[in-house]
Amino acid sequence: MQTRLSEEFSRTPEGREADSILRACVHCGFCTATCPTYQLLGDELDGPRGRIYLIKQLLEGETAGAGTRLHLDRCLGCRACETTCPSGVRYGRLADIGRGIVERKVPRRGLAALQRYLLRKLIPWPRRFGPLLVLGQRLRPLLPRALREKIPAPQSATGWPARARSRRMLILAGCVQRVATPGTNLAAARVLDRLGIQLLQAPGAGCCGAVSHHLSAHQEALGFMRRNIDAWWPYVEQGVEAIVIAASGCAVQVKEYAQLLRHDPAYADKAERISSLAKDLSEVVAAQNLPKADSRLTSRKVALHSPCTLQHGQQLDGVVEALLTRVGFHIDAVRDAHLCCGSAGTYSILQPGLSRQLRDNKLRALKENDPELIVSANIGCQLHLASGAGELPVKHWIELLDEALPD
Repeated sequence: MQTRLSEEFSRTPEGREADSILRACVHCGFCTATCPTYQLLGDELDGPRGRIYLIKQLLEGETAGAGTRLHLDRCLGCRACETTCPSGVRYGRLADIGRGIVERKVPRRGLAALQRYLLRKLIPWPRRFGPLLVLGQRLRPLLPRALREKIPAPQSATGWPARARSRRMLILAGCVQRVATPGTNLAAARVLDRLGIQLLQAPGAGCCGAVSHHLSAHQEALGFMRRNIDAWWPYVEQGVEAIVIAASGCAVQVKEYAQLLRHDPAYADKAERISSLAKDLSEVVAAQNLPKADSRLTSRKVALHSPCTLQHGQQLDGVVEALLTRVGFHIDAVRDAHLCCGSAGTYSILQPGLSRQLRDNKLRALKENDPELIVSANIGCQLHLASGAGELPVKHWIELLDEALPD
């Protein structure tokens, strides 16, 4: 794609990066076939190719308007288009740059601005989000159905393995997962303990920065990243093998610290090291010698939702299916498994109509073989699917493994 960047962007790092990405696009349109929002809306501007043209226009100096912002807002960031693209266009990064420009050029006002501000100031902070979640859980019977369905049942998570192991890894505590489904990291610690690996939690580490980053608060997101690097660095110097991340959405973000902090002289080298150590939980477990699971538990019918951040963002499609199959589970193929469930971080809050359509489509596909439970690999997908699954349980796959593997 030919570009003529305006002087405003031609000399900036983000402008040069965007120009490089744009020039890789050959206009083929393969991306539209796998774009969830294009499938729902049928509008070229609500597909990757149309959004690429909008961003190109911005970078070439055309005025941004509310329409440009609307089409970029509707993008899920699922990156299915990247998996499909024959030219290797890094659409996700280009979309981040484009959204950031639009936020500066067309500032939000009123309730729209307040909503995003509150999401940024509540969700990434467990000490703020946690009490609100507890309040919602206590008031759950009194809440309207639409809101009640979004609030997960309380979980207790005690009994973190205390045995010292020669192999040690860090785990990202996270933000929403820490308070909404604390059993996920506990299950990860228990499973890895059985496999001879000790999981450590670094005080001071928190949100990976994804919430702020995807809401175009890029400097705020970099602050979260630097804080995590500072908290993890003493453990890195002590030789931990990896930084394990149970939420696939967070794993994508941490793996991109090196790219996002490459212009920061104080953190570039450390960020590169952190990204090289970052591993999705599925990568770590799949690399171990797994015992056979209890056949009474593996006989259950399981439907697996592979999050976009796992299969498209990290290119780890099939890893969870393979490791669950290795220990004795039978995992049925899911129709249109490449399509997003509609969670996409805060998307389910900011774009509720489209998000609900995608969730319902995904649940229909997951339920086609009458499963006894659904498992996923990302906290956002897990909660989003559970909000519409009724009595059908929705868990993280590591909880399934924790229940089934012998002690």
